[in-house]
Amino acid sequence: MDYVRLYTDEMGESHFQDLSEALHPVDFAPPAPLVNLSSSKPASQVLFLNAPSGWFGDYHPAPRRQYFCFLSGEIAITASDGETRLFKPGAVLLLEDTTGKGHVSRMVSDDELLAIVVQLPD
Repeated sequence: MDYVRLYTDEMGESHFQDLSEALHPVDFAPPAPLVNLSSSKPASQVLFLNAPSGWFGDYHPAPRRQYFCFLSGEIAITASDGETRLFKPGAVLLLEDTTGKGHVSRMVSDDELLAIVVQLPD
């Protein structure tokens, strides 16, 4: 499974990194057939996030390490190094730019944003 990481370097600049998570066949819910599953990771909270069309967040760091799993809407995120990526429903973003300049978030669709946020332990 592919996802994107947004992190801060030692100079305080944020950057994107493309990552992959291996999935392996697992007997997850017997007697249902096998499904492909990644290794587990600890989480501290799971939240639902909603932002209206037109929402804009100027440069800000992520409040904590967290995954965003986008369900609806489209959002453009710009790292402080200037690279912009578009995140659509089905995309997963690991936010780890909790220090430094942070990133800019801008809703680009007429649909409101709905995301599942999985916050990670400190």
